[in-house]
Amino acid sequence: MTLQGKLFCSIYRSSRRSEMYLFVARATGLEAVPKVLLEQCGKLVHVSDMILDPKRPLARAEVGKVMDEVRDKGFYLQMPPPPDEDLFLAAGHPDNPRGKRP
Repeated sequence: MTLQGKLFCSIYRSSRRSEMYLFVARATGLEAVPKVLLEQCGKLVHVSDMILDPKRPLARAEVGKVMDEVRDKGFYLQMPPPPDEDLFLAAGHPDNPRGKRP
């Protein structure tokens, strides 16, 4: 099977930060990821292997950018989405325990 124009990658999630994912080439694994980044991620949990295809979009990242960074740097770090302001303002949110509007 040829992967012409596609990329076989592995996806890991960080144990320290919710919704933070690390994409790496399946063939090289985590070897190209800087040690300091690995330490910041905590224990990495393998989530999935997939073939990235420029014609198939990803949910939270531009597939072309992910593929380019994995090929150029050896990895792509997908950060969590920005916090939902409505959730932050909700009573009982840990950062707004009194339910007061900022």
